[in-house]
Amino acid sequence: MASRLAIYHPSGQFNLVNNPFGKDVANLELFRALSAHGGFDQVTFLSQASISDADLRQGLLGDAPGGTALTSNSLLAQGVVAQSGVMLRGTPALSDISWLRRRAVGDRAYSLMGLVHTLAPPALRADMATAVTSPIQPWDALICTSPSVQDALNQMFDAWSGFLADRFGGAKNPKPYLPLIPLGVDQPAIAARADRPQVRAQVREELAIAEDDILVLWLGRLSFFEKAAPQPMFRAIEEAAQASGVKVHFAMVGWFPNGDQDRARYQAAAQAYAPSVTVHFLDGNDQARVGSFWAGSDIFISLVDNIQETFGITPVEAMAAGLPVVVSDWDGYRYTVQDGEQGFLIPTLGGAPGGVGVGAAERHVLGLESYQLYVGGLAQHTAVHVGRAAAAIAALIASPDLRRRMGEAGRRRVCEVFDWPVVARQYAALADELTAIRQASPPDTTQGRFNPVKGDPNRDFAGFPTDVQSIDTLLRVRPGVSQADIDRAQGLDLDRFASNWRCTAQECGAVLTALGAETRSVKDVLLTFPVERRRAVQMGLMWMCKLGMLDWL
Repeated sequence: MASRLAIYHPSGQFNLVNNPFGKDVANLELFRALSAHGGFDQVTFLSQASISDADLRQGLLGDAPGGTALTSNSLLAQGVVAQSGVMLRGTPALSDISWLRRRAVGDRAYSLMGLVHTLAPPALRADMATAVTSPIQPWDALICTSPSVQDALNQMFDAWSGFLADRFGGAKNPKPYLPLIPLGVDQPAIAARADRPQVRAQVREELAIAEDDILVLWLGRLSFFEKAAPQPMFRAIEEAAQASGVKVHFAMVGWFPNGDQDRARYQAAAQAYAPSVTVHFLDGNDQARVGSFWAGSDIFISLVDNIQETFGITPVEAMAAGLPVVVSDWDGYRYTVQDGEQGFLIPTLGGAPGGVGVGAAERHVLGLESYQLYVGGLAQHTAVHVGRAAAAIAALIASPDLRRRMGEAGRRRVCEVFDWPVVARQYAALADELTAIRQASPPDTTQGRFNPVKGDPNRDFAGFPTDVQSIDTLLRVRPGVSQADIDRAQGLDLDRFASNWRCTAQECGAVLTALGAETRSVKDVLLTFPVERRRAVQMGLMWMCKLGMLDWL
């Protein structure tokens, strides 16, 4: 079993801001789960921030005990990544990293794993497609969170490879490995928050919900253009309330991306489509508040209709809380919820291929319309069966026993499939599988270590200057130059610009000493410095030439 794992987490932050995107929540929970339950001896986080091992452990695991060593480093420390053997990134953008790997340590040094959270943005699809034209290898993976994502990516890569074969005459159909591993939840923690009768009573008293009333819950972003149009939910809950003769409340716990403007839109739609239902809009950034609604609710609903959605974590959380769920028969929901077992899948109807969707995509790709208008327009013309949804809600309203049985079935399914320890073990198994593929692969015969499109600028633009520095370039100190010139440069903002690219002021002084009154080659100067400092010193030589301290002619 793999004993180490590297995780690329650029920000190095382990606290969520208000109004977080689902992918950020899922990534953070995944990183915590892999650190706690992945069975790795060491997990190294690669970030742009400087963070101590103690702060890293506190941010991820708090005071929880654990045998996994947590360390931090830079993505550019490719030797450290190679020692880990596998590197995970919480996005599917692996192409540029695969070029970095090739240049620094070679394709076979380690395996890459990227996580697909959405497929909808055309720019993201184009980025994923570059896996076919980059050094992504069969031992690299794009992790799909549902069978729908897996099928859609296979279709995209096959079509893209077919186009490239037609254009360039190639016969290969290269693509990354596309394994299926779902997202997860902390089942025991959610269940504990849900199983609080006193909190249930407090929530219902606060919202004036009688014991025999029914509370239906939605949780997540209140975005009609990127998540779910609320009108079908309002209408279905209203019809169910009328059919059952029971007072129904609908709590929409989340946040409005567009603030009061969207709140007004939702309130107007609720009044129009659910006049007898009491609709509550509550802050989903308050985690204590969210936990109280796991306790206080009777039914969970999420009729998503948006191509932005690919998995959907909230129905899994609802099942962990023991709530029966009414969800749209849509991509990942179809995978997480078994119709008639943990709840109901409500049929959906998409638009006809070759219609207005083509023009909508073109307008967005060409910059004529925003991404929100693109996916929101498609969602506005995607149907969720209101009648079936109303019937499902009415059946759950009418039968406390059905609610209980479906809630219990939901908890069992989460424990078996979606609890974080179960998911983390699948990541560890994938790491082992990728390592085996890599180790069994034939020797590398590829040519070219640099990305010809986004590679070394000094190589790509070598024809711009009169000449290019080499180890044979001759240098000498210009007349009158001394340590005072270096000291003066340290006091000028313009001279200090990009100082992290080059050696220190002290090392620049050592260059003056090494040259003395003689003319010497770049190689001779570099040999006076330790190996690990020579690249920085080489940049320092260029800086000293720029400021007129050294002559190279």
